Amino acid sequence: MMKKIAILSLLFLAAVQLFAQNAPYDPARNFTVVFYNVENLFDTINSPGINDGEFTPSGSYQWNTKPYRKKLEDIAKVLSSVNPLELPEIIGLCEVENKEVLTDLIRTGQMQGGNYAIVHETGPDARGIDVALLYRQNAFNYLSHKAIPVNFPFDSNSKTRDILYVKGLAAEKDTFHLFVNHWSSRVGGEVQTEPKRVFAAMKLRNHVDSLFRINPVAKILIMGDFNDEPTNASVFQFLNANNKRKNYAYNELYNLMYDIHNMEIQGTYYFRGNWNMLDHLIVSRPFFDKTQGYFLEYESGKIFRAPWMLEKANRNGDEPPLRTFTGREYKGGPSDHLPVYMILQKN
Repeated sequence: MMKKIAILSLLFLAAVQLFAQNAPYDPARNFTVVFYNVENLFDTINSPGINDGEFTPSGSYQWNTKPYRKKLEDIAKVLSSVNPLELPEIIGLCEVENKEVLTDLIRTGQMQGGNYAIVHETGPDARGIDVALLYRQNAFNYLSHKAIPVNFPFDSNSKTRDILYVKGLAAEKDTFHLFVNHWSSRVGGEVQTEPKRVFAAMKLRNHVDSLFRINPVAKILIMGDFNDEPTNASVFQFLNANNKRKNYAYNELYNLMYDIHNMEIQGTYYFRGNWNMLDHLIVSRPFFDKTQGYFLEYESGKIFRAPWMLEKANRNGDEPPLRTFTGREYKGGPSDHLPVYMILQKN
């Protein structure tokens, strides 16, 4: 009798899973978040006070309307392909020159249906590249934002990107705290430049802790190109983002890309024959509570790749991202990074 009950239970569970798989996609119960480093999304205009002369028709990249429009269309194709069932509700971006290029991006044919709004602040980066956030106005109710400056007390001559903080409501009552990052690069040496990324992590952590002091169950979503990997001190120790699934403190963050890199040996940036996981999606623990609005699974973090955004397989069998430029050679790809994404769900 027990064996028969067990068999019937298994058949019931299988039927439930099959029904769930075949159930129609419900946009109201799904919420897609993407982060993408779009590799030097510059317009073709030489802006006063900005070191962007290389990305003009007369500059070293010979950057004119044709490759600019192609890059916009390619980025739009990537973003619209992440979730083929609907456009992402939230898109974090870095390496964008200004609000004008973002406006051009959301006006492309593949993005127009998203009814996107832009959150952007002009930052201090010498090359003029900033972080930004796009959101679908029918799915995310913007409340406020601010730029968080990252000024190094040990190097006042070095200027880096601000951290962009955005607060808003998903499904009209689920409060999200979003942080978009682009930390200092490793140019000059990983060890030599590490203090700058550690400082950015500490700056971000201070803002995260201030939110936790107000609300210990705040839903915090951090995204960005950190130029460090999940196990580097900046991310793991100073930001306190890890892969614990048990025995964690309420204020410990979870890095959705940690296991993908360390166990599956995947990454978003290909450098000297190795995959680096420089692009992160990090969340506070309340996102795993399935009883309170939108939620995630521990495996929700993904890397998006499609054949048309990759180079041909090299001798290692790897297919790196198809860059826009290698040095000064035009390759015509969308970016030298792969985007990361997650799809939140709601019961």
